[in-house]
Amino acid sequence: MALGPNNRFGARTGRMTHSQAYDASIDMGLRKYMLGVYNYMTLGVAITGLMAYVVSTQPQIMQAIFGTGLAWVVMLAPLAFVMVLSFGINKLSASATQLLFWAFASVMGISLSTIFIAYTDASIARVFFISAGAFAGLSLYGYTTKRDLTGFGSFLVMGLIGIVIASIVNIFLGSSALQFAISVIGVLVFAGLTAYDTQRIKSLYYEGDSAEAMTKKSVMGALTLYLDFINLFMMLLHLFGNRE
Repeated sequence: MALGPNNRFGARTGRMTHSQAYDASIDMGLRKYMLGVYNYMTLGVAITGLMAYVVSTQPQIMQAIFGTGLAWVVMLAPLAFVMVLSFGINKLSASATQLLFWAFASVMGISLSTIFIAYTDASIARVFFISAGAFAGLSLYGYTTKRDLTGFGSFLVMGLIGIVIASIVNIFLGSSALQFAISVIGVLVFAGLTAYDTQRIKSLYYEGDSAEAMTKKSVMGALTLYLDFINLFMMLLHLFGNRE
């Protein structure tokens, strides 16, 4: 007996076909995975902001850290955390990965506490919300676009390397013009990286991952987007922040 159209297509009878059910399962899993990434990232940013503000209100702590050699330790510690997470992720448990991420966000907060001394609170808040809005739009684009952004990756990485080198050189030059150029280019680079990294993190989702693997992927994805957001915020703050 030939099957009628209503039987061939489950959607017409109110039932989902096997293919539709499979696609829906992947879609729900992907949403859960990306929501985990954004939740970790958002909480990380919140911890950093809170830590930065609290430390900035304690003159004795500020003097003990930034008035001594501890300043270099605090500034380089976040890099150490990133390297441990990046190169040791396969050996770390999910709980250890989470703990290192929270520790990283806290140390970053201490490192960034000086912005509350250098800039007015109002301008920091204004730039933060501008950064958050821009980040949300760029990340949404990276998540929803059908365009493959892989080709932009190499150019963005080269731009990032150029920013790092120029920033190191400017430590010795102290050029305001070079700092302005770094900030402008930095905004463009980290805007591009936000969309590119979001698409790349999305592509790493695999339905067959264990809960342990999914947690570690979510934390590492959050770390990547966290760094994009913080750097975008700092570049915009250099451009539009009002100094004390």
